Amino acid sequence: QVQLVESGGGLVQAGGSLRLSCAASGRTVIVYAMGWFRQVPGKEREFVAGISSSGDAASYSDSVKSRFAMSRENAKNTVTLQMNSLKPEDTAVYYCVAGATFDNWMHWGQGTQVTVSS
Repeated sequence: QVQLVESGGGLVQAGGSLRLSCAASGRTVIVYAMGWFRQVPGKEREFVAGISSSGDAASYSDSVKSRFAMSRENAKNTVTLQMNSLKPEDTAVYYCVAGATFDNWMHWGQGTQVTVSS
């Protein structure tokens, strides 16, 4: 089993930055792709970003491309999501995920709230 714990959420003004972190424990996560989803109440969860197990390939949703950057440090079992130029529409609960592939997310964290004020 894999446990994922997110941190780094909070309140920020539009145009600001936040850095989310996800600490993984349990079964080794080095073999997993990692990613971030977000969800606004009343809407489906939305894919934000994903990174391959080796860290050499990343994918972003069009809504965050060029503003967000995901990285991972396998030696520390952590992934981060650097979020820049934040917009009010980025407000959501952000979830860290791990999976075999970008199409098969098997493990989810509890989420961290990000609120961007206008």
